[in-house]
Amino acid sequence: MSAPERIPPRGVTSDGRTSAAELLAEGELTVRGQVREASNAVLYCSVSYEGREAACVYKPVAGERPLWDFPDGTLAQREVAAYEVSEATGWGLVPPTVLRDGPYGEGMCQLWIEGVPGSELLALVDGEEAGEGWKAVGFAEVGDGETALLVHADDRRLRRLAVLDAVINNADRKGGHLLPAAEDRLYGIDHGVTFNVENKLRTLLWGWAGEPLTDEAVDVLKRLRDALGDGGELAAKLSPLITAAELDATRERVATLLRTGRHPEPSGEWPAIPWPPV
Repeated sequence: MSAPERIPPRGVTSDGRTSAAELLAEGELTVRGQVREASNAVLYCSVSYEGREAACVYKPVAGERPLWDFPDGTLAQREVAAYEVSEATGWGLVPPTVLRDGPYGEGMCQLWIEGVPGSELLALVDGEEAGEGWKAVGFAEVGDGETALLVHADDRRLRRLAVLDAVINNADRKGGHLLPAAEDRLYGIDHGVTFNVENKLRTLLWGWAGEPLTDEAVDVLKRLRDALGDGGELAAKLSPLITAAELDATRERVATLLRTGRHPEPSGEWPAIPWPPV
């Protein structure tokens, strides 16, 4: 018997026969292990379908810990909603993600992305200036009463992700949720605490706060505005995943970004940096 064909990260084999989303939705899930450091149940699995196979993450709803500010049992749906918005941008910043039944009930299933080492996106530096090629986030305690300046790369991929996070109201953009991948790609993962009606944006990507949006971002936001309108394709995909109020709030965030033409700034009403930051 020949070995199953692997599915590449962008999700379609060379002959176009099986997309990653189809593989994740229709394939047979086999649990291989558990990601122990995760706050919710995160299972490392393989999924196979019609001779194709891939590694994936399966997060069953039954393994979600209740949160005071999000309805119980909704984190998996929010992960899928984040993927749908990412796909609508055309930037492909979130790995293929579906909602499906699995060995432990309904849950989120996402293509596993192998990170590529050596791509430095975050750093702590001495002094008060970020330096060329970096954007300042803020000062962080590093022990013994010492502080250092937390910076992130002035990277086009990160800037796109900052726009996506503003749209989906990501309350937990940590350094460990950034995955540099093959072919110079960057993925963001762990989007369970998103789409809240209240402004909860917490991120390490504040380096562009208050700066004008790029022309590319404005064009993408205009497309999102249209796709989120009544009868829009994206609105139809999000409606089963988030509440009507959350969908309206997403529309309003897009409208605000277009009206101001700038990256959002910390509101001061909510901690701006996630903890722990990595």
